Amino acid sequence: MADATLKDRFFKDGFATDLDILSAEEVATQTAALDRAEARWGGSLHYVLKPHLLYPEAAAMVRHPKLLDAVTAILGPDVLAYESSFIIKEPQTESFVSWHQDLTYWGLDTDEVLTAWIALSPVTVENGCMRMVPGSHKQGKRAHVDAAAGANILSRGQTVADVAEEAAADLVLAPGEASLHHGWTLHASQPNRSAGRRIGFSVIFITPRVQQTVSGRESAVLVRGRDAYGFYETEPTAERFFDPEMVALQAELDARRKALWETA
Repeated sequence: MADATLKDRFFKDGFATDLDILSAEEVATQTAALDRAEARWGGSLHYVLKPHLLYPEAAAMVRHPKLLDAVTAILGPDVLAYESSFIIKEPQTESFVSWHQDLTYWGLDTDEVLTAWIALSPVTVENGCMRMVPGSHKQGKRAHVDAAAGANILSRGQTVADVAEEAAADLVLAPGEASLHHGWTLHASQPNRSAGRRIGFSVIFITPRVQQTVSGRESAVLVRGRDAYGFYETEPTAERFFDPEMVALQAELDARRKALWETA
């Protein structure tokens, strides 16, 4: 897909999908590395903040050239990776994500932001793929209510009411494919009714101009171009599997992020 076509599609619909990012060999490498990392972690890495600090394979996904080519086609040549996480739904579980917009609670001052979502397993309607409402990003910020429910993956159960669900698109992905979505795009997902894990790797990319308005100084990784602003501490690259210094850094950043969410 040409850069102009990708950018036009993204800003028309608020998302772009079916992007071919990882080869079959890369998917196999990443899933094996995730298995090893979860064994070392002692459980699922679902929603563990910034696993790219913990082991090199996750760091490689954040910097994957094909992914960055797509991201810079939309955000421009200068890009930071602000956050990464695995988003995993275990088989035959009730976990779901309510209709929401990402930017509502992040404390960022502009919408020069997008989220990339790379499938490491088949992602289907049955196992709870993301659903997005085309064009909903053009409405800007919608009112959210906190309606915490035990199975809602979102920590506050933040939910937008009166969503035109009949217009939603199901973002079905094969392993190695990715989607990108705008920070104001309404999206949700249903439980995993299948017999296998639904595994995605999510990366939030921002331009260096974006500032955090709620907390103090945060950290990020410059993945393309240059940072002329210096709003973020520079994160080191994971060069070894669970290096003790990187494990300590991840724990420190996780504590800082939790403090941010308490005030956001």
